[in-house]
Amino acid sequence: MVELNLMFFAVAIPAVIFAGISKGGFGSGVAFASSSILALILDPGQALALMLPILMVIDLATLRPYWKRWSWPDARLLMLGAVPGVALGALLYRATDEDLLRLLIGGISVGFVVWHVAQSRGWVRGFANRLPPPAGLFAGLVAGFTSFVSHAGGPPAAVYLLSQRLTKTEFQATTVLVFWVINIAKFIPYAYLGMFTLQTAWADLLLTPFAILGAWLGVRAHWMMSERQFFGIAYVLLTLTGSKLIWDALT
Repeated sequence: MVELNLMFFAVAIPAVIFAGISKGGFGSGVAFASSSILALILDPGQALALMLPILMVIDLATLRPYWKRWSWPDARLLMLGAVPGVALGALLYRATDEDLLRLLIGGISVGFVVWHVAQSRGWVRGFANRLPPPAGLFAGLVAGFTSFVSHAGGPPAAVYLLSQRLTKTEFQATTVLVFWVINIAKFIPYAYLGMFTLQTAWADLLLTPFAILGAWLGVRAHWMMSERQFFGIAYVLLTLTGSKLIWDALT
């Protein structure tokens, strides 16, 4: 049961605003930090179920500012690959327990930070050429799966999109479109698996204004805020929450 107490809102409100800023202005790459944060105070399944409607609200709030600014060929490839990825996530969800979910969410969080540190230090180099269409389908498959089990579809999608040399706004608009479709595809299996409850629905209703606020801030930050500053904060959050979740899963 989700207890809507002071502790819950003290954690959930900043997490939801952060998700809105990330998805609204900087792609979906680190929006899943919100799920990691919520998983510190909720069961992982509850955190995922609570965040999905919030993410869908943010998707709707950010579609209009980026309407038709996306790269349709790249978006189409990612979406085509994502549908079977979501189905795979739904099939495997029943075979996981709460500690395994914590381990998955924590591992993806920390792994994402390690990958970007390695890139920034030159230990891992970006792709010299554009990745071919089959890579887009595979990236979509991975994004659909990781999005289902941890709302962390942003990183695999970003790897492919960054190789396509898109502008900042094309990249942002493409991720908005792709994850709008992925989140819609996730809703039915989430409901079928019984992940939604009256408590999560009530919490979502109360948190929706903060999701919209975050999305608005994100769209404005896309044009004004330094990406370096934003992602620096995000990486710290991901490292701390991811490490805590891994510790909880293994102890």
